[in-house]
Amino acid sequence: MTTYDPKCRYSGVEIAELTAPDADGQERTIAYSRRRIIPDYGDQPVLAEHRVAEGERLDVVTARYAGDPERFWMLCDANTVLAPAELEVVGRVIRISMAKG
Repeated sequence: MTTYDPKCRYSGVEIAELTAPDADGQERTIAYSRRRIIPDYGDQPVLAEHRVAEGERLDVVTARYAGDPERFWMLCDANTVLAPAELEVVGRVIRISMAKG
């Protein structure tokens, strides 16, 4: 059974298994992650707001505010976006609120 790194956005998400026949009719087990629900950050304090500059990457922004570029997903959650590229738009203001990680 696979587990996720504690810093991963899927840490704590249950890994489930499904048994299904393959193309040859043999049963095989498929492991998958259950759905991850994005936490509600509406009640969390905004620590800062960051306006994205030309050529700025989300991992660099995250390293600046969280000290860890791999925690970019926390900024995605706090801004209710699924794809990191949505936060890399020049001029976009990113909400910095990471109390849920």
